[in-house]
Amino acid sequence: MTATSASLTPPADAMAPVRHPDAPAPGELLGAHYGHCFGCGEGQPHGLHLAARAGQGVRVTAEFTVREAHQGAPGLAHGGVLATALDETLGSLNWLLRVIAVTGRLETDYARPVPVGTVLHLEAEVTAVAGRKIYSRATGRIGGPEGPVAVRAQALFIEVKVDHFIDNGRPAEIQAAMSDPDQLRRARAFEVNP
Repeated sequence: MTATSASLTPPADAMAPVRHPDAPAPGELLGAHYGHCFGCGEGQPHGLHLAARAGQGVRVTAEFTVREAHQGAPGLAHGGVLATALDETLGSLNWLLRVIAVTGRLETDYARPVPVGTVLHLEAEVTAVAGRKIYSRATGRIGGPEGPVAVRAQALFIEVKVDHFIDNGRPAEIQAAMSDPDQLRRARAFEVNP
C-alpha cells in the first residue's frame, strides 16, 4: 500500500485476531455463502466464481480466472473486478472468525495489469479486531502464490446482525433465501456477506 487511511489503522487497544474453534480446517474449501453472489456464487454466469480455502491462523487463500466478461481495457481485467476479487477474499475471512460482517472500507492499490486468461492468486489475513471492527489485508499475485504482485488491499469490516440483510435486502431474495429447504444453504446466505 502506498498510504493507509487513518480509518484502516487499528486503534492501539485492538486485539490480535483469534480463529474460532468451529472455523473450517486449514485447507478446507469454503464454498459460496450465497449462490447468487457475484464474487463466489455459481449462479452468476459472469461472476468471479472465486474459490477460497481456509488457511492457517486467520488467513485464507483464493483464486479466480480472469475471463473475457471481466475486461476493462481490451484484454485486461477491469480494476473494479479486481477490487471485487479482493473484497470477496477479505470477506471470506469472516468464516474463520464465525461472525457476520460487511465491508466498511476497502482501499486498493494496483501494481500491474492483469491479462484476460490469468489465474489471480489471492491471500488475505485479519490483522486486528477492535469491538465490531475487523481489520484485514490482501494481496493478489499473477502466475502463482509466489508470482508478481498485481493488486493489494486493506479493509475494514464491520460486524452486523442478520437483521442488517433482512431490513435492507430486496424482499423477494430475502424470502427466497429464508425459505430454502436446505438448512445449511439458508444459514450460509446470511452468515458471511462480503
